[in-house]
Amino acid sequence: MKPNFKSIDQPFSNQINTEGSTYLYFGGTAYLGIPKNQDFIDLYIEGIKKFGLNNGTSRTNNIQLGIYDDAEKVAAGRYGAEAAIITSSGYLAAQLTVKGLSTSGKIIYAPATHPALWLTDQPANPLQTFNDWKQETVKVINASEEKKWVLISNSMNNLFPEIYDFNFLTEIHAEKEIILIVDDSHGIGINNNGWGALINLPVKSNIQRLVVASMAKALGVDAGLVLGSADLIAKLKSGNIFIGASPPSAASLFAFIKADKIYHHAWTRLQENIKLFTANLNKTWTFEPAFPAFLTRDSTLADRLLKEKILISSFPYPKPESKPINRIILSSWHEKEDIEKLVAAINF
Repeated sequence: MKPNFKSIDQPFSNQINTEGSTYLYFGGTAYLGIPKNQDFIDLYIEGIKKFGLNNGTSRTNNIQLGIYDDAEKVAAGRYGAEAAIITSSGYLAAQLTVKGLSTSGKIIYAPATHPALWLTDQPANPLQTFNDWKQETVKVINASEEKKWVLISNSMNNLFPEIYDFNFLTEIHAEKEIILIVDDSHGIGINNNGWGALINLPVKSNIQRLVVASMAKALGVDAGLVLGSADLIAKLKSGNIFIGASPPSAASLFAFIKADKIYHHAWTRLQENIKLFTANLNKTWTFEPAFPAFLTRDSTLADRLLKEKILISSFPYPKPESKPINRIILSSWHEKEDIEKLVAAINF
């Protein structure tokens, strides 16, 4: 009988203890290991002492904590934007953005766009490839009489690892006005040396770029982020969703502001782990350089590794009755010995 992993009562880290056994853990989205990073935890505790546990007032209240504006300025500078919005969750950041800009042009969704960005039901064929979608999108927009368009996509596919290239947008006729909304929840803090997707999106006079992201993955903060031009950010801040919503914990943003060196050190550690692991992989694995998710087509791997007290990410996709997709996720919290044991178990 398999152990029950649905009622873990400890923080996730490189090891999970349950039912009297210890397992090495290679799953989740804490790519930089922040939830168990003691330096970050110490900053968070310092923030709690300074600001308290939470703040249940909206950002338009007549009495405000200044740290929210401070954190948005830091985030904008850290990830290459003119301005930023920080919300209480990645889902809220995505909904705020999509609903606030949905009337700005005709909407086209890329395949497998995260549900947080949906206006209603699933809008696109999740099995279409991004390459086919981008070619189709250029043709549709250039042939249409519509002038204004809103394109919505993930920055990457983290399940079947692929980082998307949006330079195809430069092929769209210059008279077309494009708003590009990209969900970078899995890339921010990791891809492009930690800068995330925004700095790689095409810069052109007819293209306005917005990145939304959950900060709860690599960055370890229960909050959402929107990055973009000062004009678009100001527009979104004037909307009802931003006006009515409570912000995230001020203590978490205190830690975020002061954690630049912590993030950099963790990113460097993660890249060392990726380099060590990829040096031992054969060509049957799918992954993106510098990103810590590794897909195997071996449907038996999860069960084989479980016998070696190693847990990986394994669940059916795209439907409950589908075969599981098996991925190994590395984190900065993994030790060299963890990865060596994993490699030995894979190659036995």
